[in-house]
Amino acid sequence: MTAPTAPFPDPATMEHGTLSDTRLTVPGMRCAGCIAKIERGLGEIEGVSAARVNFSAKRVAVRHDDRLDDDDLVDALRHLGFEAQAVADNPLAQDKGDTKQLLRALAVAGFGMMNIMLFSVSVWAGADGITRDMFHWISALIALPVVAYSGRPFFSSALMALRYRRTNMDVPISIGVLLATGLSLYETFTGGEHAFFDGAVMLLFFLLAGRALDATMREKTRAGIGALLGRMGRSASVIQPDGSTRRVSADKLEPGMLMLVAAGEALAADGVVEGEAEAALDNSMLTGESTPETVTTGGKVHAGAINLMAPVHVRVTAVGGDTAIAEIARLMDEAGQSRSRYVRIADRAARLYAPAVHSLAALAFAGWMIAGAGWYQSLVIAIAVLIITCPCAMGLAVPAAQVVASNALIRHGLLVKDGSALERLAEVDVALLDKTGTLTLGEPRPDLSGLSPIQKSITLALAQTSRHPLSKGLVAALTAEGIAPAPLSDISEWSGHGISALHAGTPVAIERAEHAGAVMASALRIGDERKIIRFHDPLRPDVRPALNALAGFGIASTILSGDRKDVVAATARDLGLDGLGAQSPADKLARLRELAEAGRRPLMVGDGLNDGPALAAAHASIAPGTASDASQQAADAVFIGDRLMPVALAVRVARRTMAVVRQNFGFAIAYNVCAIPLALAGMVTPLLAAIAMSLSSLVVVGNSLRLAGAAGKDGAK
Repeated sequence: MTAPTAPFPDPATMEHGTLSDTRLTVPGMRCAGCIAKIERGLGEIEGVSAARVNFSAKRVAVRHDDRLDDDDLVDALRHLGFEAQAVADNPLAQDKGDTKQLLRALAVAGFGMMNIMLFSVSVWAGADGITRDMFHWISALIALPVVAYSGRPFFSSALMALRYRRTNMDVPISIGVLLATGLSLYETFTGGEHAFFDGAVMLLFFLLAGRALDATMREKTRAGIGALLGRMGRSASVIQPDGSTRRVSADKLEPGMLMLVAAGEALAADGVVEGEAEAALDNSMLTGESTPETVTTGGKVHAGAINLMAPVHVRVTAVGGDTAIAEIARLMDEAGQSRSRYVRIADRAARLYAPAVHSLAALAFAGWMIAGAGWYQSLVIAIAVLIITCPCAMGLAVPAAQVVASNALIRHGLLVKDGSALERLAEVDVALLDKTGTLTLGEPRPDLSGLSPIQKSITLALAQTSRHPLSKGLVAALTAEGIAPAPLSDISEWSGHGISALHAGTPVAIERAEHAGAVMASALRIGDERKIIRFHDPLRPDVRPALNALAGFGIASTILSGDRKDVVAATARDLGLDGLGAQSPADKLARLRELAEAGRRPLMVGDGLNDGPALAAAHASIAPGTASDASQQAADAVFIGDRLMPVALAVRVARRTMAVVRQNFGFAIAYNVCAIPLALAGMVTPLLAAIAMSLSSLVVVGNSLRLAGAAGKDGAK
């Protein structure tokens, strides 16, 4: 597997040596063919090294050298037939004008369609002569402004493409609508028996319904993260050196500042709790857990969390685009259209569509003229062919399913960075899981039952001077018990060995414990007395149900960890798994190669820096939200919170998504196989063609919407 493309930087343009990354919004993208055209067209420009479309967000990210700027890229897209503009600094800023325009056009088309159908029913019932002509004129007066207004999204796109001698899906749609309307006007002027105003307006109505529904789904996918960003504190009270406070907007905060977060206030930046306070935080926007999280001195807190208890001091560590929420926003911004096998199929179909449809319509017209049908009947059949062969269903088959599935997973704490990851996740048949930080919480917790109050006090005083993970665990546990630190002097720390000091003239120390068995441990020394403090790293609360769920999908799980063999073996026995310990990054890669050579498709789940190569090399990969930056970049998906169930949930939803994609393709192919011969045979009127084509798109979208509940109500079934 090729490593996923790293997310582009947050700002619209950011320098990378001689290269820049620019984001552009392209609202005119309508189908898989548009994706292929944009990526291929931009990739051919001198100075562009990469172009990647995010169909869900209607954006394209371009990596280019300094010879090109935003205006050059906008001009290039315009020559490809697409209007574009640079994206604002906010990675989730989105223009809802396109959706509103579609909804207004849909409402106008619906109003016109219903009224025209009333008059058409009278004509079908046998009205003739002056009555029929009057109904045709009334229908024309309604249809002309409706077609002019509701057809603008299609006409403008088609004109843009034709202006630069290109075609897209909207060209034959526009030709079909205009020909049907023009032919109907001809019939009205000449007192003819048939008019197709109803077919032209109905075609616009159903096409607009499909596009509006698709646009609404994409907005909903991004709305959850937009709402999450909205929960970030807009300002904070910063404590000055003289002890006073002043209110500062979130964009003016800097790392190192000390915030005073009042009860009920949302944090405006990431940070670490300072002082002797204890905070209860509502972290549901990040973890999905409604139970407040208790954080003590040294505990990490994130922007957007709400302080539920007394005021607390927080030392700022990350602001703006560096916060955990901003990282989620970046991941979401990358979770768009993918380059999966199914998308490539849709790309090829869309590229062939315009020339194939135009050729079929021309052949139908010529064939029926040769057969003696006359120009009028031949033109009606050609119009029906143009309308009925629109590949909207084919173009929606993949993105509609991916958007709905990704949205369902987001609600259960898993962010899919690339739609093609769903395809790979659906194929995995074995899972390799790291231990610390993946199966476990990665938070060492000490057993303090053998320590006296004075020993605990000395331990806290020593531990709070160190940044070692075990020392952090000691500080968190002792602070939670309400222990106060003892007074110390002459404090020294030796990296990898421990911390020493004097307490009332007595030497005290926390030292590395040797031969502590298959557990982590430290040794507390006070004078000549020495006590072992053992630690355990608790498993994630739902490890067993998650592993059982994977087993239910036919996926066997194995622990693949860099931890000591005896530690891994103990965890493996506890969970009933096979386990491999003391695995270096090269060892993990070798294991993945062995599985691949044996025809297996492994899923790698890990969090450490040493897991990065394995995450990139696996058939599919997932990392927890607490993972290193390198691991999150390498993984296909990231899950948030303490639960492991999102991993099993990802496999379940991915398999259902691929099933729906195959159903969508099957329906789209079956529709064309049945519809095209009927249209060529002259057995379909433009009205029936409009109904059939539009319903095919709505069926695909409706089938994809079934994935909204694919994760289950509780996310665990």
